[in-house]
Amino acid sequence: MNETYKSGFVALIGRPNVGKSTLMNCLIGQKIAITSKKPQTTRNKIQTVYTSDEGQIVFVDTPGIHKAKNKLGDYMVNVAQSSLKDVDVVLWLVEPTDYIGAGEQHIIEQLKRVKSPIILVVNKIDTVRREQLLGYIDAYRKQLDFAEVVPVSALKNDNTQVLIEQIMKYLPYGPAFYDEDTVTDQPTRQIVAELIREKVLRSIDEEIPHGVAVTIEGMKYGKKLVEIDATIICERDSHKGIIIGKGGQMLKKIGTLARPEIEDLLDQHVNLKLWVKVKKDWRDSDFLIKNFGYDARENE
Repeated sequence: MNETYKSGFVALIGRPNVGKSTLMNCLIGQKIAITSKKPQTTRNKIQTVYTSDEGQIVFVDTPGIHKAKNKLGDYMVNVAQSSLKDVDVVLWLVEPTDYIGAGEQHIIEQLKRVKSPIILVVNKIDTVRREQLLGYIDAYRKQLDFAEVVPVSALKNDNTQVLIEQIMKYLPYGPAFYDEDTVTDQPTRQIVAELIREKVLRSIDEEIPHGVAVTIEGMKYGKKLVEIDATIICERDSHKGIIIGKGGQMLKKIGTLARPEIEDLLDQHVNLKLWVKVKKDWRDSDFLIKNFGYDARENE
């Protein structure tokens, strides 16, 4: 065994919208997980890989732990909770506040059963004064015994290298799990679908985004161009009208926003064609949830 190289799995948990996906993208230096200001953006367990000369960290980004309202919600909560098993380190991401509400208390109860070291990561420190931080950290320290506490700003990439160093301290010695070039276990099609869904989340303000999924119907690689056909799934006819917009303007906007990021990902020019379909109440259909890429059995 290599007694200088470390490798292990690290789960990121926290309430919806605390910045888990932003932090993970920041740590690995590439956009893999989608982000938005709306809760429950991440739906699947996403693994990304950070590799350096010292070791390899496999980050497991999970959906936010929340009270489920439908079968898709149940699936997301199960994914988050199952990710706490069999990892070497748990990162609990919180916002800088001394108010610990019901949602955080629920996570604390989950973490009390965790045997791995827990690192408290106080995110969004760019939004508060430094002198306020000590009081916020103290409030959390009274709740749970943390291996480390690391304040960061994922958005500003502040103190994130310190976080990497603290994680490495608790990883076992061992070989890398992935090649050094690997940054995620997600299939390209799934990342493309998620990038499109992110643009829907960011473009539409109503409740519609929670009922949106994106499927890739086809990806044809040519010498100079990748032809992509994607379908945005929504739950109601009225939602379909909003997503398409007057004269197709909203759908065009979503495609215009998504295309450059997909081209960056694929390193090729892209012709993106978007369609919209209605599948009534798909979030409560086991068959459709699985069909759109969310399979709870994978996480049992």
